[in-house]
Amino acid sequence: MAAAKIGTPGSGRRAYNPAMTQALPAALAAELAALLGPDGWLTGEPLRRAHGEDDSRMSALPDAVALPRDCDQVAALVRACRRHRVPVVARGAGTGTTGAAVPFAGGVVVSFARMDAILEVRPGDRCAVVEPGVRNGDLQQALQPHGLFWPPDPTSFERCTIGGNLACNAGGPRAVKYGASRDNVLGLVAVTGTGDIVRCGGPWTKDATGYDLTHLLVGSEGTLALIVEATLRLVPRPLAQAGLRAFYRDAAAAAAAVSRLMRQPQVPAMLEFMDASALALLRRNGSDVPEAGAMLLVEADGDHDTLPLALQALADAAEGDGLLALDVAADGAARDRLWAARRALSPALRTIAPGKINEDVVVPVSRIPELVAGVEALAAESALPIVVFGHAGNGNLHVNILYHPDDGDESARAGAVLPRVFGLVLALGGTLSGEHGIGVAKRDWMDRAFDAPTLAAMRAVKAALDPDGILNPGKVLPP
Repeated sequence: MAAAKIGTPGSGRRAYNPAMTQALPAALAAELAALLGPDGWLTGEPLRRAHGEDDSRMSALPDAVALPRDCDQVAALVRACRRHRVPVVARGAGTGTTGAAVPFAGGVVVSFARMDAILEVRPGDRCAVVEPGVRNGDLQQALQPHGLFWPPDPTSFERCTIGGNLACNAGGPRAVKYGASRDNVLGLVAVTGTGDIVRCGGPWTKDATGYDLTHLLVGSEGTLALIVEATLRLVPRPLAQAGLRAFYRDAAAAAAAVSRLMRQPQVPAMLEFMDASALALLRRNGSDVPEAGAMLLVEADGDHDTLPLALQALADAAEGDGLLALDVAADGAARDRLWAARRALSPALRTIAPGKINEDVVVPVSRIPELVAGVEALAAESALPIVVFGHAGNGNLHVNILYHPDDGDESARAGAVLPRVFGLVLALGGTLSGEHGIGVAKRDWMDRAFDAPTLAAMRAVKAALDPDGILNPGKVLPP
């Protein structure tokens, strides 16, 4: 079963034709049904369809859905599929936005919904051992009594799984201080494309032993191995948080403030950016946001003694040319009100248009003004609203192209703008994704983001761990 061609370069948004899949070999279906039992081997079309889509709004129909209960079942499943050259696609909660979990080549979707145990919490070692189906929000709740947390905090944290976080190297607002998923994992157990179980890393923070397979597998989107267990690095929960909201004349003034904030010793716990279009949208939806060219939301955390000093250092750095107003939220209620606008922004986008292409591009912080100006020009040229906001401290901004899917002309213009956004990002010395991953949505731009020798090295790694190419075929690397 060869992977289908997905859309045009940079688009990745054509729906897959279910008729292109093939029925599973009878011998394989019988073997996996016996291995997994009736509750773990699903072949009914409604359940297959439910496991064939993600938040990218792309979809495909897998030939079956497997719900293993343990590592040994995953390994046996992969070995069986390898013998028959049947694709295997790992799936978490389906919150991804790049089509990475969509089974375009058919085959077997492996859901980790039944592998959802927190196996161990080790406060003395500041780590937890979990199965991939554990939801991020459930883990955070379980860690609260220990005074610890796991730093990655994607917007979908209540629904998304740890396995999905690791597969896409998910981040969130806290990544500016605490790092993304790759920075907060210590070890993995994974099943390669040969069905072998590999163990790398462990409950330690310092390791100079062999190749770093742990961080290689994180972000590989299920193309190198299926993660079946993870040892996660935990961080003490801060005793206090406070924030500030700064409004600027334009994006250039806000970006200059970001540079000042990131140069001084006090690292912000969060540093979020919103452009003028985002602020206008919030005002239209009733938020108390004044007119400005850009806004920064900055947060500090720490203990009760040091927090005021940290907040003052961030406020001092936020001041400068182009600052229009600065609000400080020193207590919990005020902080919640300050961040309400940021939380309301994504839902408010749908009030502009029901169609949304959300790309999580990254540029050097110093190039943020050029990115915002370039996107504004593309919005004017295409006559489409484009809203920019995101994690300014990492240079990771979300470019949201909004359109009406039932309008063929608007849909075509949105599809034409997307590759121009990617081209702009690469021209500014940036990269295609900061936390969503590549999937198929950005796959055909990989040969412009990397030179031929680098892509060849990536393909060599893929061939070593998945020699028959059965793991999530057609994703990440261009054909």
